[in-house]
Amino acid sequence: MTIIRQETKTRMSRIVKHNGVIYLCGQVCKDASQGIEDQTRSMLDKVDELLEQAGSDNKHILSATIYIKDMNDFSKMNEIWDNWIPQGFAPARACVKASMARNELLIEISVIAAEI
Repeated sequence: MTIIRQETKTRMSRIVKHNGVIYLCGQVCKDASQGIEDQTRSMLDKVDELLEQAGSDNKHILSATIYIKDMNDFSKMNEIWDNWIPQGFAPARACVKASMARNELLIEISVIAAEI
């Protein structure tokens, strides 16, 4: 049972693969000066890129944990999410209010997916 780690740094790997399961480290947006909709889109674009690199896609997400700074942004974030996740492929999901590592960040996601 081999564990494959990709883009490993001191504290984390961006992608870890084990037994056909892909674990992504927490993803945030590329530009934290934007509002919740753009931060969410950017964050999900990064998830798409990493899943493709790892051999998967958003139809194969098993679980997603979303960390959101302000629950008042929950419905705006969900609009973007609902348009991103293919109909009929919704993963198990949790969304929690959380403090962020940087004050300007509004959202972060952690994803577990199956390899294709």
